[in-house]
Amino acid sequence: MKTKLFLLTALFAVSSVFTAVAQKYTKYLFVYFPSNDNENIYYALSDKNDPFNFVPMNDGKMVVSADSIALKKGVRDPHLLRGKDGWFYMVNTDMRCAEGWASNRGIVLMRSKDLVNWQHSTVHFPDKYKGTNFANVTRVWAPETIWDPVAKKYMVYFSLLTNDGTIPYDKVFYCYANEDFTDLEGEPTYLYDRGSATIDMDIVYNEKDHLYHAFYKNEGQGGICKVTASSLTAPKGKEGTQWSAPSSTLQQTKVAVEGAGIWRLIGSDAWILMYDCYGSGYYQFCESTDLLNFKLKAQTNTSGMFTPRHGTVLPLTMKEVKKLEKAFRKK
Repeated sequence: MKTKLFLLTALFAVSSVFTAVAQKYTKYLFVYFPSNDNENIYYALSDKNDPFNFVPMNDGKMVVSADSIALKKGVRDPHLLRGKDGWFYMVNTDMRCAEGWASNRGIVLMRSKDLVNWQHSTVHFPDKYKGTNFANVTRVWAPETIWDPVAKKYMVYFSLLTNDGTIPYDKVFYCYANEDFTDLEGEPTYLYDRGSATIDMDIVYNEKDHLYHAFYKNEGQGGICKVTASSLTAPKGKEGTQWSAPSSTLQQTKVAVEGAGIWRLIGSDAWILMYDCYGSGYYQFCESTDLLNFKLKAQTNTSGMFTPRHGTVLPLTMKEVKKLEKAFRKK
C-alpha cells in the first residue's frame, strides 16, 4: 500500500509541475515562411482558447529578412525551439527555390533571448566539409533542433542528398551544435530513412510513453508517417536501428501534404499534428492523445495575409507576447 501511495504521490507531483508550467503560457506563436517567392520569416499569434485562429504579427510583414541572415538570401522551413538555458533556437533551410529544388548547400543557425533580436550564422557544407562526400550536397533540407539529454547538447538534424551517389536519395542525418550555436560539430551522422526519400522530420519526446516520436514526409508520395525510439541515437555502427517500423499515413486528407509539425496544447495531454496541403491551398490541424490516432480539428485556408508554409508552433508567456507586440505593433 505504501508503494502504491508513493507512486500516486509522485505522479501527482509530476502532473502538478506540468500543469503549473503550462499555466504560464497564454498564446501560441507560429513562425513560418509564406510562399516560394517570399522566403522570409513571419510570425502569427493565436490564443490558447482559440489555438487554430492565427493572426499575423507586424501588420502581415516579415519579422526577419532572409537578406540579412542567409547566403542564398532566402530561408525556408523555420524550426523554433525553446531551450533549457533561456535561449530560443531557430534553424532554417538556406535556399531560394527560384534557383531550383537542388540549389541549397547549407543551413542557417539562429538564437535569441527575446524572439526579436537574433544572432545568426551560416553553415555552408561545401566549405565546411571540403574533401568529404558532404561537400557534394545538392540539398540540406528542413533542419530542426532537439535537446539530447544523453549528449547534453542540442542536436540539429536535416535531410541530405548528394550528387556523387553516396547519398542517392534524401536521408536524415544529424550533428550536434557547438556551445554558442554558431556551427556544427563533426561530420553528419546517419539518423533515419524509410528506404526512399525522407524529408521534413519533426521529433518530439513524449513523457507519457517515454518515447521519441519522429514524424516525416514520404517524399514522392505526399504522406506523413512516424517512427518511435526510446533513445535519439544508436551505438556506433548501428545507426538508424533504434527506430520502430513506420506507422501508416497519419494525415486526414487525400491530397499531398508536407511540412509536418507536432506540438502540445497548453495544459493538455493532447498533441496537434499540423501540415501544409501545399497544392490545395489550406493547412490542417489534427489532434491526438496517443500520437498515433489523429482527428481533424481545424482547416485553415492559406490566403490573404496568412499563408503559412512549413513552420513551427510554440507556446508563449504573456510577458513574451508583450515583448513581441511592442516590437511588432501595427504602425
